[in-house]
Amino acid sequence: MSRINRRTLLLSSGSAVIASTVVATAFATEPRRRDREPSRDLRALIMAHKAAYAAFGKAIHEMDGSNRDRDRASRAEERALLAVCAYPAVKEGDRRAKARYLLKIEARGELDPAEHMQALLRSTMRKA
Repeated sequence: MSRINRRTLLLSSGSAVIASTVVATAFATEPRRRDREPSRDLRALIMAHKAAYAAFGKAIHEMDGSNRDRDRASRAEERALLAVCAYPAVKEGDRRAKARYLLKIEARGELDPAEHMQALLRSTMRKA
């Protein structure tokens, strides 16, 4: 038979306070789930670049396409990529998604160091 006395009550309530403090601290320091996911805006920019990149590839491979069509597709792809570079990724999910995507682009050798790097560096100075 357990006896509840003052000492037992204080110890058990003290443990509850410590446990609740630990849990609250863990929730406060852990990024929120929605902060770990890329935002709709960044996902839209990435999808727009993928579409522009596909259109550019198609324009290059088309035999009956003109140089003007290729140039237009190239400029559209470049603008879309610059938009991704310039996006101010503030949340963890945005930073990770942007970095992963741009690393894939860079691995293909398709980042123009000067122009894209300027956009990337400027994006880190913007506030959300």
